[in-house]
Amino acid sequence: MFFDPLYFLFMAPALIFMIIAQARVSSTFNKYSKVANMQRLTGADVARTLLRANGLEGIVQVEQTQKQLGDHYDPSKKVLRLSPDVYGRSSVASMGIVAHEVGHAVQHNVGYAPMAVRGALVPAANVGSTLGWVFVMLGLVLYAMSRSEFGFTIAWIGVLLFSAAVLFSLVTLPVEYNASNRARQMLMSNGLVSTTEYAGASAVLSAAALTYVAAMLQALAQLAYFVFLLMGMRRDSR
Repeated sequence: MFFDPLYFLFMAPALIFMIIAQARVSSTFNKYSKVANMQRLTGADVARTLLRANGLEGIVQVEQTQKQLGDHYDPSKKVLRLSPDVYGRSSVASMGIVAHEVGHAVQHNVGYAPMAVRGALVPAANVGSTLGWVFVMLGLVLYAMSRSEFGFTIAWIGVLLFSAAVLFSLVTLPVEYNASNRARQMLMSNGLVSTTEYAGASAVLSAAALTYVAAMLQALAQLAYFVFLLMGMRRDSR
């Protein structure tokens, strides 16, 4: 499987898109991380301002994490964790990233349905993304050794497990895009950005969104390859 040219045919478009998306994220963040916002608000300042505006002050805590690009909202602990380059910098890029993560905190607070679904899928997605490969490979090996239906069954169980990871990627898209839309609205409605700064923060958000699209495409391509491979082997066995 690892040397099957067909595998690379399935995966190449998604991988190319991921490379382009990562390059765009890097270039956009680097550009706007060097542009200071006019109010000289650090990421931590922006986070507290937006949390206060949404009635989440004292409910959601703001912490600095030492992990680069580790910005995220932890719904289980109601903590907004910001990387050093975002927490302490008064850049336009920081404003966009922080507003996005606050968008997730607002989603959690109002019970945004897709976010709840994504949270429920996390355990299945983690298991599926790991064991899906294992079951597919094991099933193919068993089939190659014995030509038995048992091998096919194990392989299809692997496909089913991997489908949970694909579903997680699909549900992630509306969650992330909604958080970015909330971010744009919050930055403008709270008077934190000028028109020029809004454009810069929006560019950072748009670039980051592409990485989620790329992840979804990779998961779909992987699943399609598994299904195509097993169906092809089924036809050849007849």
